[in-house]
Amino acid sequence: MTRDVDGRVTVRAIRLTRAIRLDGRLDERVYESVQAITGFIQNVPDEGQPATEPTEVWIFFDDDHVYVAARCWDTAPESEWVANDMRRDSDVTNANNDSFGVTLDTFYDRRNGFRFYTNPLGALSDTQVTNEGSVNKDWNTVWEVRTGRFTGGWTVEMQIPFKSLRYRPGTSQIWGVQLRRGIRRRNEFSFITPLPPTAGAAAWNRMSMAATLVGLEVPAGSKNLEIKPYGVSGVSTDRTISPAVSNEVDGDVGVDVKYGLTQNLTLDFTYNTDFAQVEVDEQQINLTRFTLFFPEKREFFLEGRGLFEFGRGSGMGGGGWGGDAPAVFFSRQIGLSGGREVPIVAGARLTGKLDNLTVGALTMQTGEEPVSKTEATNFTVLRLKQDILRRSSVGAIFTRRSRSTLAPGVSNEAYGVDGAFSFYENVNVNGYYARTETRGLTGKNESYQARFDYDADRYGLEFDHLFVGDAFNPEVGFVRRDDMRRTSASARFSPRPRSIPSVRRFAWGGGLEYITNTAGELESRAQWFGFDTEFQSSDRVNIDAARISERLLRAFQIAPGVTIPAGAYSFDGVGASYTFGQQRRLFGSVSFERLGFYDGERTSVAFSRGRVEMTRQLSLEPSLSINWIELPYGSFTTRLYRTRLTYTFTPRMFFSGLLQYSSSSETVSANLRLRWEYSPGSELFVVYTEDRDRDVPGAEWAALMNRALVIKVNRLFRF
Repeated sequence: MTRDVDGRVTVRAIRLTRAIRLDGRLDERVYESVQAITGFIQNVPDEGQPATEPTEVWIFFDDDHVYVAARCWDTAPESEWVANDMRRDSDVTNANNDSFGVTLDTFYDRRNGFRFYTNPLGALSDTQVTNEGSVNKDWNTVWEVRTGRFTGGWTVEMQIPFKSLRYRPGTSQIWGVQLRRGIRRRNEFSFITPLPPTAGAAAWNRMSMAATLVGLEVPAGSKNLEIKPYGVSGVSTDRTISPAVSNEVDGDVGVDVKYGLTQNLTLDFTYNTDFAQVEVDEQQINLTRFTLFFPEKREFFLEGRGLFEFGRGSGMGGGGWGGDAPAVFFSRQIGLSGGREVPIVAGARLTGKLDNLTVGALTMQTGEEPVSKTEATNFTVLRLKQDILRRSSVGAIFTRRSRSTLAPGVSNEAYGVDGAFSFYENVNVNGYYARTETRGLTGKNESYQARFDYDADRYGLEFDHLFVGDAFNPEVGFVRRDDMRRTSASARFSPRPRSIPSVRRFAWGGGLEYITNTAGELESRAQWFGFDTEFQSSDRVNIDAARISERLLRAFQIAPGVTIPAGAYSFDGVGASYTFGQQRRLFGSVSFERLGFYDGERTSVAFSRGRVEMTRQLSLEPSLSINWIELPYGSFTTRLYRTRLTYTFTPRMFFSGLLQYSSSSETVSANLRLRWEYSPGSELFVVYTEDRDRDVPGAEWAALMNRALVIKVNRLFRF
């Protein structure tokens, strides 16, 4: 490796002349004859200082694989290391355990990358990074990792097939590369290049600041064909439909195919797509008049999702506070309707890059679903994004649903353009303009947003303006709130006090938000102030205060028998939370909130993002949320309890059980899943799901609504 005076790093990959055994031991002679990559630099807690523990890294390759090996020195005994999770793709493995990882910018566009990381237990975690900010933790590919121990620390050997990556044509390659070491007991993250502390552990999304990897020679243009057939069988009972189904046995088969048209363009095909192995949605309590958002969990739609994102920014739909910005494309509109699964007959997806142009195209055909009265429908999405300047891009999107949900025989289209411009280190300007077309729907059918964001470590400033028309209707997307014009601004001051050793960072922040409908009538106004303290231990304490005004143009029902009438309301509130660092055996966030609420009061307590480490293999993830609502129109209490139990047999085999209770629907649900990756890329799933209704007169405890036991197996063939 070389490092110039500006801190830019170049590292060289070395071709192996003799195979290495993937065992995590680092005992082959090549580790003695090839000089290691060293000199990791902290970005937190002490920006720019050398890492407190040395790390040595080697990057090798042969005709089929890239190898990344590391020797992670550590002066502490193993009992003090933080290594308590080996589930695949666990957040704990990434930022909250001792860890080592590599991100490969295989197109050398300084924006995107494939990330692989592990912890001392040998957990497998892989991630796609898009445009330095969109992180898809649900992306999975085929690779191997082994870890080991030595006197003075732990070791890593990764083996990543070239077939699992996409890159530019040509045998000789130049890639970007970033290496990261995490030492969790010190809340320390270090990299091979200097990175700003603004984003903390997530700073390694900054691929524009990564090192350069030279010397790689990739295989000659292989078409990289993958075929993954599956078989599924199960028995199910459903008493929510008519006629009811009891212990019905069925089975099915299908196939997914991945074909590399070129080294950087991939075509995916799916037939008779099945998602029986997907974990059920986590239930939510809705105390607003707007639609709830549930994230996508299905594997086919998660892969490459960053390519289809439109209008880059915070929030679920590409910008904005509170998720108010709409999503022009939201994959959960495909294959789901009225809470029912709709059969997906077949589909295809094309993703990749043509020079500096990113391409994403998707077409899916769904069948009929009689209970939700859903007709056979075709969904089409086209996304283009052109890289410009050093870290900026402009793009366009088009979506089409062949059968609108509003009227029979009518289609729905949406189209728009967007831009994301990044200047200097911390200045970002984003925006989009989109329109929809639905025959028979009148009104303002457009949406647009402009957003300025200055996000330095010590200061932050944000301005945002969002418009969503009353007839903006992207039916392959998601709109939480329409007929609105929202203007917002916020500011932050976040010093790092060197005179208080226990405190890493203070943060004072405040903002305001002003929302009218498209006719100019005020509907919502909010002012807030918050104070946050981050300790060196990674514990955090937060205090917030807010003043909120709401003007309801129409009454809405917030709970059974409780309706809030139209009118103007104003209320104040305060809240506080304490979050325990996730390196602890018991962590989570405890919060309390009390505020006025539509001529009444709301008191809330919650424990969220909790995890209890029973052993290194067994953990519990409890959470609860309780709201006591007192209103002149009626009082009620909502309760939401949830816990997830996980037992990890090996990094490729785990059992999880998700148990939930919601007082809003009076339902108790259980979802039990066994996942075994018996061969890289090939899996066996055993899934049991049950839902019960506690609001049934005469039922002893809870009446059965539905249940199912499903066994699914797939097999990956690579050519």
